[in-house]
Amino acid sequence: MSKEFAGFLKSWEAKVKKSRAVSIFTTMSVAHVDEEGGDAEAFHVEKIFSNGDIYMGQWVAENCPHGAGKYLWSDGCMYFGEWCKGKVNGKGKFSWPSGATYEGQFKNCYMDGEGTLTGSLNHTYKGCWVMNKKHGKGSMSYANGDHYEGDWRKGLYDGYGTYQWNSGHQYTGQWKRGRMSGNGILIWANGCRFDGNWECGFPKVNGVFRFEDGSFYSGVWGKDLKEQHVKFCSSNSTVARDDWDPSQLFSFVLSECVVYEVESLTVFPSDKTFSWSNSEVKHQKQPVRKNSKIDTNVIRQSIDGLGINQRATERQGVTICKGHKNYELMLNLQLGIRHSVGRHSQSKPLDLKPTTSDYKETLWTRFPPEGSKHTPPHPSCDFKFKDYCPLVFRTLRSLFNVDPMDYMLSICGNEALRELSSPGKSGSFFYMTSDNKYMIKTMKKAEVKVLRRMLPAYFEHIKSFENTLLTKFFGLHCVKLSGSSQRKVRFVVMGSLFSTNVPIHRRFDLKGSSHGRITDKPESEIDSNTTLKDLDLNYIFRLQKDRFQEFYRQINRDCEFLEQERIMDYSLLVGISVQECNQDLSADEGNTEPDSSGSSPRVSSADTDSSLDPKRWAPVRLGVNMPARVELTVRSHETQLVGEPTQEFHDVILFFGIIDILQDYDISKKLEHAYKSFQYDPTSISAVDPIQYSKRFRDFIFSVFKEDG
Repeated sequence: MSKEFAGFLKSWEAKVKKSRAVSIFTTMSVAHVDEEGGDAEAFHVEKIFSNGDIYMGQWVAENCPHGAGKYLWSDGCMYFGEWCKGKVNGKGKFSWPSGATYEGQFKNCYMDGEGTLTGSLNHTYKGCWVMNKKHGKGSMSYANGDHYEGDWRKGLYDGYGTYQWNSGHQYTGQWKRGRMSGNGILIWANGCRFDGNWECGFPKVNGVFRFEDGSFYSGVWGKDLKEQHVKFCSSNSTVARDDWDPSQLFSFVLSECVVYEVESLTVFPSDKTFSWSNSEVKHQKQPVRKNSKIDTNVIRQSIDGLGINQRATERQGVTICKGHKNYELMLNLQLGIRHSVGRHSQSKPLDLKPTTSDYKETLWTRFPPEGSKHTPPHPSCDFKFKDYCPLVFRTLRSLFNVDPMDYMLSICGNEALRELSSPGKSGSFFYMTSDNKYMIKTMKKAEVKVLRRMLPAYFEHIKSFENTLLTKFFGLHCVKLSGSSQRKVRFVVMGSLFSTNVPIHRRFDLKGSSHGRITDKPESEIDSNTTLKDLDLNYIFRLQKDRFQEFYRQINRDCEFLEQERIMDYSLLVGISVQECNQDLSADEGNTEPDSSGSSPRVSSADTDSSLDPKRWAPVRLGVNMPARVELTVRSHETQLVGEPTQEFHDVILFFGIIDILQDYDISKKLEHAYKSFQYDPTSISAVDPIQYSKRFRDFIFSVFKEDG
């Protein structure tokens, strides 16, 4: 081995070891390759590619690995195991820079067959895989002590299985899409148990809740109190149960039996790029039919044509772990929201017409570290939690079709929030949930007043127009920290526009003004996480006729609402995803029969195709997952807002919505308008009267969104 290569290898080993005690370069047994291509004469090579990747192992004359080999990517990922004609195939081990590892079977670069995944937080899954997804029989042990063993489907608990919580609670029965659904028994650590039917994680229809002394409630259960009809049957015990309400069962399930959500992988072995020669060969995410002829460069050409850099980008934000300056604040917020959602999930039935008192309601709850009658013990400091208009926001979440369990798991599950790298122009900080569904923003007192003032009109607008593009608000809270400072931190929980598995290649914040509306980043630093502005936009978005008409009507409705509420300085946030060409699955891989052991069912071609095609994961609606075309434009001068069309089109998927809708035209904005009007063209600045702002915003949006005809 050359000294140069030995040096590279040593540095790479140090990089990918991370905190592991055993090197991932340790020797492992490798079986012989498949007979296909077995006649090819293999020889040992050590290659350092121009992009920094390294390969060491067996090589064949076809200029690719074939046999046993080790590949190290410049981003820190590594594979060591079997290869077949340049593809990862057979037994092997894949390691991520985070310290996560997968060891087991591979097929055409996918984790497929029996294998073990150990996460960076020491979660461990052992069992069956189908195309990078847990599928079949398997067990999962979590770092917090929880354990699941049973059936899986497409990465979720699905079928029959047992979940054991670290607190001693245990559920055994049917699961569907990661939730307790069907017949099952939940046994609490104190001896209480529920035996009956479940739906979406909660008791539903017939069931029996039995106390440790033998007394029980039996009948029909439901989250809606109108559906619930249960009867108490006493045992010989002298213990009275007058203080126990059957509806408390749902609060117990919600607060004490939260199913752990494991960390997700953002890069799979099938996503990696190999550089066997001067040209890159990208493994497609979907297998191709043997007889199909698909141009593998279509996606790359589309992205290049839009001027989009394919440089890989990291997930936005910094995970708030122990030691982070806002770690305790995050715990306080999660504890408060968990308590709020659990408390109100069993309150009076929803009324879609909140009263005046509902809009004025605020609830303070104290959370001492040792716990209280209404709050659990916790490792954080003593704090108070304020819930603004809880019934109104509960009703809004219902209008937005948000399930209380999903909402609580996203924000208050075992996964930490992520703090975005820098605060916005307003000085607010933003936090993102691990599943990207919700964004939490710190607020000034003035913004809280604006939201509470406009909340009745906002509620009626949401109820009247289900396709509104306005920001979705799910909760408004305040954490008051203990100590001499008595600092208050106010939060609003909002929906994330880009909660999607479709990759967002470009994002734009559009206002219709020109002063200061261009990014100050050099082109080499712009990636998919960079938010560009009006003067960076060099496209016209073309929507199909019916979709454009719906878009036109809703923009007008939403702007009229904001104008009436004296709101300005809002913008349209747009995300663009270059549309990839769909590739069908080979009929040979669409086997629906189980293997000889019966433990690893294979998915059909249609089933797998639907799980891998991002555009089928979410329905198309206004502002979400919308197919469109973009036409490239060229500006004649730097301050020209909308460039001239070039007749060059590309297919894309669009995500968009109106954001930053809590700035009213107050005295500070009036002074800003007066000051900047002396220095710049008054029509080019953002701080203008709400009526003028609304007109300018609509004129601009309708000049860059056109009917495709």
